[in-house]
Amino acid sequence: MATFLGKVVQPQKSKLRCSLGGPAVTALRIRLKDGSRVQDHPCPWLYWLQARPRRWLGSEASDIEELADALELGKKFYVVGTSMGGYVAWACLKYIPDRLAGAALLASVINYRWPGFPKDLSNEAYHQQAVGDQWLLRVAYYAPWLLNWWVNQSWLPSPTVIQGNTFLPNHLDSQFRDRAISSGIFLQRRNISTLQGEHESLHWDLMVMFRKWEFDPMDLPPPSFPVHLWQGCKDGIMPASLQKHISQRVGWIKYHEVPDGGHFLNAIPGFDDHLLKTLLLQP
Repeated sequence: MATFLGKVVQPQKSKLRCSLGGPAVTALRIRLKDGSRVQDHPCPWLYWLQARPRRWLGSEASDIEELADALELGKKFYVVGTSMGGYVAWACLKYIPDRLAGAALLASVINYRWPGFPKDLSNEAYHQQAVGDQWLLRVAYYAPWLLNWWVNQSWLPSPTVIQGNTFLPNHLDSQFRDRAISSGIFLQRRNISTLQGEHESLHWDLMVMFRKWEFDPMDLPPPSFPVHLWQGCKDGIMPASLQKHISQRVGWIKYHEVPDGGHFLNAIPGFDDHLLKTLLLQP
């Protein structure tokens, strides 16, 4: 029985680049020290790694550092973590702060189990999510080995964040997503980001983000460079209340609240220019 259950929950083997049946190599690749490869893609700023046996916060920061060196960005560089990418930015702040010239978090997803959150505040925000999303985070935390099986069962509560049908109260967010779906961009980006298989590309992100962390971001010491956090008040994915608590507790974070903003802040006209000017033209 144990063998049978093991086969049922075992994810499909990752589709390694350069392997039989794996995705084709179509662009310049950079080999990292451990043999993994980073490849760039015609879509701006999009990179992905070959499958590695184990990912954790420290390895994500190391990958960013090696990528920056391979791209010859210099001794210092900027890191921007958007939405789910926020955990990579936090990892860089923890593990490679001496390499950063500045950092920004844009509606960054948080871990509801960070010790720095008051339990009543995190519980309230946690239960604002759809039931399927709540269960997704529970499985990622308590039984990550079950995650691949869980999300593929149609009879279980469906996670809206994976299906792409989360309720978005912000009009710009809703328009942005609808356009991406109708134009095919949403599917195209999803296919690109999961070329090595959903488990390796998507489920591992969830496991790294929502399992128990090796550190609490709210306990990090003040860095020698500015760190900015932007959060929309009408974000249907990331509760603003938790970001406010982080900014209040961590005095060195410069908090920018966007009153009419949602989750997709780059959908706001002129926001990208504002972000770059804030990062690059800071005193």
